[in-house]
Amino acid sequence: MASDRPRTLISAWRPPVPGIAEVFHAHFTDHAYQAHTHDTWDLMILDDGSVDFALDRHRHGATGSTSVLLLPPGIPHDGRTVTASGFRKRNLYLDDSVLPQHLASRAADTPVLDDEQLRGRIDQLHTSLAHPGDGFEAESRLSFIRERLRLHLDALQPRAPGREANRLAAQLRELLDERTHTGLSLHEAAAILHAHPTHLIRCFKQTYGLPPHAYLTGKRIEHARRLLLDGHRPAEVATAVGLHDQAHLNRHFTRHVGTTPARYQRTRTGSRTTTSGEPAWSED
Repeated sequence: MASDRPRTLISAWRPPVPGIAEVFHAHFTDHAYQAHTHDTWDLMILDDGSVDFALDRHRHGATGSTSVLLLPPGIPHDGRTVTASGFRKRNLYLDDSVLPQHLASRAADTPVLDDEQLRGRIDQLHTSLAHPGDGFEAESRLSFIRERLRLHLDALQPRAPGREANRLAAQLRELLDERTHTGLSLHEAAAILHAHPTHLIRCFKQTYGLPPHAYLTGKRIEHARRLLLDGHRPAEVATAVGLHDQAHLNRHFTRHVGTTPARYQRTRTGSRTTTSGEPAWSED
C-alpha cells in the first residue's frame, strides 16, 4: 500500500576524491528545507519528480531528468516537493578547489542549467563514486564537469553590488562565521558592532534573506554533517559544533537534512546504492 512506502530515502558519504566534500542521494516525499546556506557549491540532478526552491528569495523550479541545479555557496536557499510522489535527487557538494567562491554571484540568478551533456557527465560521476576504488575515474569525470560548469558561469554576468554590499550585515556575518562554534548572544553582537539588536536583525535579514540565528544554526549543521561522515558520535558532534546537547542537534539536523544524525551517519558505511540506483538506506 502507498501508506506503507517509506517517506524518505537517504544515502550520504564523503568520497576520497579531492574537491568533493560530500555525496548525498535522497528521495523526499514530504520534507521541506528551510532557508539555509552551504559553505560549498551544491550541484544537483533530479532522477524523478519536481522540486520548487527559492534562491536568495527568488523562486525557481526544476522537473524531470534533464536539468542541472547549481546552488552557490553562501546564498540562502530552501526547497520543497511539488507533488505527493516527491522527488529523487543526487547532490555533489563541491569545495572551492573545483569552483572558486568569487563566482557565486554569477550563479545566483541562474541556478537551473539546461545542459544534457553536463547532466550525463554528472550521472556518470555518481556511478563512479558508488564504487570504491574508482577514484582516478571519478577525478577525471569531475575535471570535465568543472570545465563545463566554468563555461556556464563565465557566460553569466556577475550580480551588481547591492544587498550583498551592506556593511553592517556583512560585519555580522563575518562575526558569526568566526564564532560558529563558541557562539555569541545578540546583545554581544550588537555591542561589538555598535548597533541596536533589532536593527541588526532587520539589516541581516534584508541583506541575506534569513535571520542571523537561522544562518548560525545552518553553519553548525553543515559542520555537523562533516563530523558525522568522519565517524564522530552525535553526542560529541553536538558539543563540537556549539549546540546545547544531542537533542538540540537532533531537532535542528532533522529539520535541515530530513533525517536524524544517527541515521544520516549510518548511511556512510556499507553499500552506497542499490543496483537500481535507489539510496541503500531508508527511513520509514
